[in-house]
Amino acid sequence: MKIGLIALTKGGYILAEKIAESHDSVTVLRKSKGQKVADLLNKEWTNFDGFICVMAAGIVVRSIAPLLGDKRSDPCVLVVDEKGTNVISLLSGHLGGGNALTLEISAILGANPVITTASDTLGLVALDLWAEVNDLVPPPKEILTTLSTKLVNVGSLKLFADVEVASLPPGLQQVKRTDEADIIVSHSLYINSDCAFFRPRNIVIGSGCNRGTPVEEFESALVELLDDLNFSRSSIRNLASIDKKNDETGLLQFGADNDWRIDFFDKEAINTKNNLEISFAALKAVGAIGVAEPASLLSAKSNLLLSRKRKWKNITMAMAQVPFTLSAQDQVQQNR
Repeated sequence: MKIGLIALTKGGYILAEKIAESHDSVTVLRKSKGQKVADLLNKEWTNFDGFICVMAAGIVVRSIAPLLGDKRSDPCVLVVDEKGTNVISLLSGHLGGGNALTLEISAILGANPVITTASDTLGLVALDLWAEVNDLVPPPKEILTTLSTKLVNVGSLKLFADVEVASLPPGLQQVKRTDEADIIVSHSLYINSDCAFFRPRNIVIGSGCNRGTPVEEFESALVELLDDLNFSRSSIRNLASIDKKNDETGLLQFGADNDWRIDFFDKEAINTKNNLEISFAALKAVGAIGVAEPASLLSAKSNLLLSRKRKWKNITMAMAQVPFTLSAQDQVQQNR
């Protein structure tokens, strides 16, 4: 994290320097003569991942109010009193990392960490942060809020997963049936379920194509493939193909439109894959045993095909599953 630290008084700056000396990510920001805290925060708001303000909380609240957007993008904000007695997590405690930073700064100062988010106070998981560190696509904001409220009120949520589960954080209990669950973690749609879905990004789409294939044909093929398999589009992690297609406009645009990276592999790498149907057309055109299936498996670092190669007029597509394991939030954070 890149942290900006703002102080107002001589004593505040002494405390600020102490924090900066003990935390490599902290930069002390000094106001110019006549500059207001609000003006300095406005100037630096998008330049830092978080701010530590050594001053009264009221000043900070009034200063950041016009800058607030969304908890997914706002930097975290901490308030520290001049004596370093309390460190308050004021904004973006979960996704913005404010609560974790509060604990770090409190440890440096020997201060009292003040964290008011209900899940943290009760020792329960923060669902949005848990989703982020596990590379899960969470449900819409309204559903996530409802789930979080139920978690706080009831004390636990039941979870069904068809991915491997190594551990779960406090507040989540694994069940074996979807009809028992509050949450489902899966790339499958489970159309008849009313549960909240967290989608693991554990699918790679491998694709080969004829020269000049338009982006619309890639989209049409993918929609058909997903519909046939009842898989969620949200679980697609990336695309994969042979390096001979790294200048294919339609394929590149397809990836860019969906914010999917494309992994390209040369024929030597592709030809290391065994037990796949050999495409004599691909062998003749690019010297590879195939494109869609081997490229998807290489990208996924897996031997599991969710869908064998499917053919359309100008496109082939296959689908590989990425090894995916759910872990408790604190364990995942330690490895980041």
